[in-house]
Amino acid sequence: MSESSGSEKKRKYSRTEMRRNARNYTLQALYQWQMAPLPVNEIEAQFRVNNDMSDTDVALFGELLRGVTARAKTLDQAYSLFLDRTVDDLDPVELAVLRIGAYELIERLEVPYRVAINESVELAKTFGATESHRYVNGVLDKLAQKVRAAEVMARRER
Repeated sequence: MSESSGSEKKRKYSRTEMRRNARNYTLQALYQWQMAPLPVNEIEAQFRVNNDMSDTDVALFGELLRGVTARAKTLDQAYSLFLDRTVDDLDPVELAVLRIGAYELIERLEVPYRVAINESVELAKTFGATESHRYVNGVLDKLAQKVRAAEVMARRER
């Protein structure tokens, strides 16, 4: 006999899934902030109220959203060297993805550079234009070589 009678167990999410969900929500919140700049605390509160975040690393969501918005100009300067256009000419989704990736590369050193890049590429594949994931990958790879040179070299020497 099946036990699907209303007492189904809640699925347990892995840390990786919860972090990926946090990045997804962060991207959406950053997009909103970029398009209609509301105070970040209001956007964060909206997302926490309007979304079921039981499958999300809420602390990471908050850190990324507040960290990226607080350092947006610095992050833009860090990767702008590797763009083929100005920051102002970037698609809003690409801009948000690059900011998240740059933040993780520069501020979250506990995250391996390859993970930071891969997670950003996945965001671009999900939310961006057809080939934006390739662009994001190229820009963040060059940024990683600059800001995580020792880690990149150690990886290449294996």
